[in-house]
Amino acid sequence: MLKTLKNAWAIAELRKKILFTLFIVLIYRLGNAVPVPYVDSELLADYFTSVNNTILGLWNTMSGGSFSMATIFALSIQPYINASIIIQLLTIAIPALERLQKEGGEEGRKKLASITRYTTVGIGLVMGFGYYTLIRNGMNGQSMLTESGIWPAVVIIMTFMAGSALIMWMGEQITEFGVGNGISVILFASIIARFPSSVGTMVSNVSSGSLAWWALLLVIIGALLIIVLIVIVNDAERRLPVQYSKRVVGRKLYGGQSTHLPMKVNMSGVMPIIFASTIAAIPATICAFVPSWQDSWLMEHVFNTNTVPYAIIYFLLIIFFSYFYSTIQFNPVEIANNLKKNGGFIPGIRPGKPTSDYIKKVLNKVTLFGAIYLSIVAVIPMLIGCFTDAPALSGISLGGTSIIIVVGVAIETVRAIEAQMLMRNYKGFLE
Repeated sequence: MLKTLKNAWAIAELRKKILFTLFIVLIYRLGNAVPVPYVDSELLADYFTSVNNTILGLWNTMSGGSFSMATIFALSIQPYINASIIIQLLTIAIPALERLQKEGGEEGRKKLASITRYTTVGIGLVMGFGYYTLIRNGMNGQSMLTESGIWPAVVIIMTFMAGSALIMWMGEQITEFGVGNGISVILFASIIARFPSSVGTMVSNVSSGSLAWWALLLVIIGALLIIVLIVIVNDAERRLPVQYSKRVVGRKLYGGQSTHLPMKVNMSGVMPIIFASTIAAIPATICAFVPSWQDSWLMEHVFNTNTVPYAIIYFLLIIFFSYFYSTIQFNPVEIANNLKKNGGFIPGIRPGKPTSDYIKKVLNKVTLFGAIYLSIVAVIPMLIGCFTDAPALSGISLGGTSIIIVVGVAIETVRAIEAQMLMRNYKGFLE
C-alpha cells in the first residue's frame, strides 16, 4: 500500500491534483473557523445543544459543525444540493429543461449547470435570511445578535449567501482540476471533521462511567460491519441480458452481440436518507421554535431520535423515498423504447410494453432490496442508542448517513486515482 502511494505521488500530474484538492479542503476548513460578525457565538452554541435532533442538527453535521457557530461557510453545500435536486426534478416537469438534458449535448449541460448555480445563489439567500431570523429571535425571545439594525442583517445574510456560492465554486474547481467529485469531497471533509470530537465524547463518557465499555465496543464493531456492507452493496447490480439483432447497413453487418443492462442495487445513493431525515425532523424542528411543545408527550416518546417509534417512522420514510427517487432516475418505458429503436431485446421478452413491464418488475425488486439496505444502515445506530440508553451513540454525526457518505466518497476518490494510475501503466491503487 505504501509503495503504491509512493508511486502515485511520483506522478507529477497526479501529485498536483492531490495537492490542489488538499489546498481547497484546507481553505474550506479555515473558512469554517471564521465567524460572521454581529453574532453571539456562545448563545448560539447553547441553542444548538437543544436542537441537535432537528433539521438544524442535520445541517450542522453536513457543515462540519460550522452551522452551529455561524461561520462564513455555515450553510455549507446545502444550497447547492437543494438546487441540484430541484433542477433534477424540474427536468421531468418542464419539457424545455428535459430537452436541454437529453438533446442539448455539452452546451445543454453547461446551461443546466449555469441554471443550477443561479438557483444555488437564490436558495443561499433564502436560507441566509431564515438563519438570520433564527439568530435574531433567539432562545425564548432572547436575540443572539450583538447589534441590531438593517446593516447587521444585510452583512449576515449576504455573508451566508456568498459563503455558499464560494463553496459551490470550490467544489467545481476540485472536480475540474483536482481528484474526485468536488462537492462530495467537501461533504466528506465536513463529516470527517466531526468524527474526532464525537469519538472523544464517547471515550470520555466511558471514562466517567456514564457509558458502558461494552456499548462503545458494540458501536465500533457495528460501524466496521456497516462499512463492509456498504462496500459490498455499493458495487452490487442486477444485470439484465440484452441481445441485439443483426442488420445490414451498406456492405457491413452490424449488431448480433450480447450485452447487459445494469441496474444498481443502490442507485439512489444516500438521497433517500437525507430526504427521510429532513421530513422526520420537521416535528422536532417545529417544537424547537415553540418552547411549550418541547416537553410534550409526542416529542419525548415519538419524535425523539432515541425512541423506537421514531426509528420505525424513519425506516418507512427511507423505503418510500427510495422508490420515489428510483422512479425519477430510471424510466422503464424510455429504456424499452430505446432498446426497440436500436434493435435490442431481452431474451424471452417481447419488445415494447412487455419489456417495460418486465424492467419495471425487476426495478421494484432491486429497489426494495436497496431500500431495506439503506434503512438498516441508517436505523441500526438509532436502535443501539435506544436499547443501550446512550443518546451519544445515535447522534447523527456517527449515524448511518455519515458512514454511507464517507465510505462512498472514499471509494469514488480511490477509483479516480486508480484510473489515472492505470492510464500510465501503473498497478492498481488498491494492490
